[in-house]
Amino acid sequence: MADKRDFYEVLGIQKGASDDEIKKAYRKMAKKYHPDLNPGDKQAEANFKEVNEAYEVLSDKDKKSRYDQFGHAGVDPNYGAGGGGYGYGGNPFGQDIDLGDIFSSFFGGFGGGRQSNYNGPRKGSDAEIELTISFEEAAKGCTKRISYQLIDKCSDCNGTGAQKGSSPKTCPDCRGTGQIRISQKTPFGVMQTARTCSRCSGSGKVIDNPCRTCAGKGKVRRTKEIEVNIPAGINDDQVLNVRGRGNAGTNGGPAGDLHVYISVRTHPVFERKGDDVWCDMPISFTQAALGCDVTVPTLDGKVEYHVHEGTQPGDVFKLKGKGIQHLNGRGKGDQYVRAVIEIPRYLTDKQKELLRQFENSSTEKNYQKRKSFFDKIKEAFGA
Repeated sequence: MADKRDFYEVLGIQKGASDDEIKKAYRKMAKKYHPDLNPGDKQAEANFKEVNEAYEVLSDKDKKSRYDQFGHAGVDPNYGAGGGGYGYGGNPFGQDIDLGDIFSSFFGGFGGGRQSNYNGPRKGSDAEIELTISFEEAAKGCTKRISYQLIDKCSDCNGTGAQKGSSPKTCPDCRGTGQIRISQKTPFGVMQTARTCSRCSGSGKVIDNPCRTCAGKGKVRRTKEIEVNIPAGINDDQVLNVRGRGNAGTNGGPAGDLHVYISVRTHPVFERKGDDVWCDMPISFTQAALGCDVTVPTLDGKVEYHVHEGTQPGDVFKLKGKGIQHLNGRGKGDQYVRAVIEIPRYLTDKQKELLRQFENSSTEKNYQKRKSFFDKIKEAFGA
């Protein structure tokens, strides 16, 4: 255990990382080392297991708290045991006793209490996919056909794991329970513990003639295509849950869900803030001074707007209801247009002369901000 790497280091994050940062780091590392993407790579397989172990601890608040306080000793019951000492999580009853089983024995009548059904139906794990959509598709919603990999029931053996024409048999060692119960004398009396049956690996069944397609696992990895409805108003980094489209369950259990992680491409004109849309509208110095009619792009097409006389740089006007659809609700946000006044460059001699004439004819009344600025200077410095 002494050489086990720090879980934060395994995921490539700092201690104190948020739940969202932990999840994103796990997805990145799990994808990097996934056995399906690294066939035959033993090191990648080992790294994949290490990443999953780290995520199992850091994604659980209680385990994470113990790990932050005690390190690996806080989450591994075998850490520090042996040599006659108990350490953290040490076992005074011998290495064949599981402390969790001891407590369940106390409160369950020494093995007579309710036990979980290891061979009952279990829901499948969730599958994940990243989907990139355009700014407009996020704003208005769309239907996308996506392709992703999942673990599905083997069609050749119908999920039994046995070659067609044969069937699994009840394990003779555990009699189909998937567990072997062991009695052992301890300082507290005779304790009973449950062990996963090594012969059937807890399935309760043995297969003499395994299916050649799935190698007796009852499941195969395959690519699936489905259509997904993206609701209007979905935002970047949100997750769309598609129920029942994940990995196959076990022992007749339902399939898991499919998590679609949405990534929205940036737009060359629009910027999203909540459900409002912002954009910059460049206008000339003359248009800002005299006022003008401009054509403004929106998500619903172009609209005409009158820019008032004397518009200043950074002035903002609002187009009500021209924003983004509220997710799973009625109504829309607004669009805000920011005036960006462009100062002319590369002037001709005639243009320069006309501007000098204009400047010479201007008064303080024409430049309220400049007048206010110099008034403040006089007040502050008495100049």
